[in-house]
Amino acid sequence: MMRISFGRHVLGLAAVVFGVIALVWRDFNGWQQITVLGNIPHREILVYFAAAMQLVGGFAIQWPRTARAGAAMLLAIYLVFALLWVPRIAAKPFIYDPWGNFFEQFSLVSGALIVYALFDRGNAERTARLARIGYICFGICVVSFTLDQLFYLSATVSFVPKWIPPGQMFWAIATTIAFALAAIALLSGRLALLASRLLVVMIVGFGLLVWLPAAFADPHKLFNWAGNAENLAIAGAAWIVTDFLGHNRASSTSSP
Repeated sequence: MMRISFGRHVLGLAAVVFGVIALVWRDFNGWQQITVLGNIPHREILVYFAAAMQLVGGFAIQWPRTARAGAAMLLAIYLVFALLWVPRIAAKPFIYDPWGNFFEQFSLVSGALIVYALFDRGNAERTARLARIGYICFGICVVSFTLDQLFYLSATVSFVPKWIPPGQMFWAIATTIAFALAAIALLSGRLALLASRLLVVMIVGFGLLVWLPAAFADPHKLFNWAGNAENLAIAGAAWIVTDFLGHNRASSTSSP
């Protein structure tokens, strides 16, 4: 069994934040939606159920004894949220926005799957296989992050703070290229650990420079707080990948 060093704590913290946001606003946010189900009765029950899943899973994943159960809970709820984007993809397959939202949620599924696999005390071969699947899935999600920024470059530009030199367009293009390079590194295995570390730094930077100021500028807007939680969760998933790769390197180095 591998003890994921830090990424699982970040993913769990983000899940707790998501749960608190759902309870405070008594609603789902822009990424975690059930609108595809229509106007269902007693909708608030689903809100409370999703919030409870994220709160319990987010706390459980923090401790080694309950980490696997917590990861399973987060994997399940984020998989549901990801799959709820599929009908929108089917309805408008040539519009990338629902694809992008699907892969944002699926990146959290990938991180949770790695934690779930690596806290398995049973079959080592199964552990390695599941963790590898989670890793590859996350790499595919990074491809989607690249495409999302590329297809909606003007929107990406608008998120960049105007005060950061040399300009908004520069950073929109630079971060899109960075996502593309990270995806290539992760899926090819070349410089993957370095790429994952830099990816974590970049995503954390998004939180500090874009989402956190937005929440303080307009604290009554659900989108701003949910954006912080979503960004933190993706950073946690990327950090889990970094921990996974670091452990693999350490294991290969120590092997005779």
